[in-house]
Amino acid sequence: MAGHIWYLKACRLFETCTTDQIQRLETASRSKTIAKGSPVYLPADQADSVLVLASGRVKICHLTGDGKQSILAFIEPGEIFGELAILDVGSRDEYAEAVEESRVIAIPGDAMRRLMEEHADLCLGVTKVIGFRRRRIERRVKNLLYLSNRERLSHLLLELAEQYGRETQKGVELSIRLSHQDLASIVGSTRETVTVVLGAMQTEGLIELGRRKVILKAPDRLAHQIGIEPIRLDSTVQRNTPPTVYLRHSFGA
Repeated sequence: MAGHIWYLKACRLFETCTTDQIQRLETASRSKTIAKGSPVYLPADQADSVLVLASGRVKICHLTGDGKQSILAFIEPGEIFGELAILDVGSRDEYAEAVEESRVIAIPGDAMRRLMEEHADLCLGVTKVIGFRRRRIERRVKNLLYLSNRERLSHLLLELAEQYGRETQKGVELSIRLSHQDLASIVGSTRETVTVVLGAMQTEGLIELGRRKVILKAPDRLAHQIGIEPIRLDSTVQRNTPPTVYLRHSFGA
C-alpha cells in the first residue's frame, strides 16, 4: 500500500482531509494496475468500493439492448468513480474499462462513509459530484430527445473544449484524443454519421481535424449556431490537471 497516500492527496475530493484521515484511507485501500482494454469492473459486480484513478485513463460504459457500447464517462488521474458504492447500492449497472494502462486505488465504501460522517467538506464534495453528474445525465437525455445529430455533436465538442480545451494559434485544441467511434458512442449516433457531420463542420471552417485530434477554429460561431453562450476554458487544463469529462446518458446508438 506504500505510495497510495500521494495519489489520495492528489485527488481534489480529499484535499481538505487531514494527514491522519488520508492515512486511514490508505490503510483500508488497495491498488491494482489494469492493462489497456481490460475491465476495471463489470456490470453486476459488487459495488463495494469507491475508486480513485492514480494514473492512466478509464472510460465508463454501458451496453445497450442491441449490444452497442455507449460511453458514459472518461475519468482522468485524480478523479473518483464508482462513487455510488458510498450509497451501498449493491451491484454495478455499468462497466469501467482502461483506455490505457491504468493504476486504480479502491477505497472500501464503509471506510468512505465513516470519513464522510466526520468530515462535512468531504460529504459536501461527494454530494456535489453526484449532483453534477445527475445534471449531465438529464441534459444529455434532453439533447437526445430534441436535438439533431449535428446539434448533439456541437454541444459535445463545446463541452469538451470547455473542460479539455487548450488555446493554440489555430484555435482551441482538445487535449483529449477521441476517435469518431468514441464520439458516436457518446452522442448516441453512428460513426458514419459523425464522420459526415465533422467533415461538414471542417468545410465550413468551424473545426480542423487530425488523427484523433480536433481543433475548434470558431468556437463562438459554433456556440451561436446552437444558441448557447460562448465557452470559457477551464484553467486547470493549462496546469495539466484535466477534470473529469462525465458524459453519462441512457441511450443507444
